Amino acid sequence: MKRRTFCLATALTVMTLPLPTVAAPIRATLYKNPQCSCCKAYAAYLRKNGFDVDEKPTNDLAEISRKAGIPEEFQGCHTMFVGGYVVDGHVPVNVIRKLLSERPATAGITLAGMPTGSPGMTGRKDGPFTVYAIRKDGAAPTVYATE
Repeated sequence: MKRRTFCLATALTVMTLPLPTVAAPIRATLYKNPQCSCCKAYAAYLRKNGFDVDEKPTNDLAEISRKAGIPEEFQGCHTMFVGGYVVDGHVPVNVIRKLLSERPATAGITLAGMPTGSPGMTGRKDGPFTVYAIRKDGAAPTVYATE
């Protein structure tokens, strides 16, 4: 009788526990040069890390980045829009997640250029990456994170 009571109590306890939640993928639109293989690799990296990425090949990438407020010297090789922000270049996902959780009053973030060893790029990382915050007011970008 004690065994039956124990099993029943255990079953009732398990039934009242909350079910684990599965995080919905983070939706993003990535504008990229049609011939760029590192942009494809970056999109694959994002997907592997829980992003639902819609890739949009374009030959107007510089214009898209400029309109999003990214100064020319801070532009990367692709421009992504996610959660109301612009993310330019090979920004690591933990920095993107930080941006989306902190929700700063900024237009977005950028990792300028195509740093070796950054997500989607080949080679070994040879130092910290500096990710810049792009201000909405057009003022000079400021350091947002180092990775």
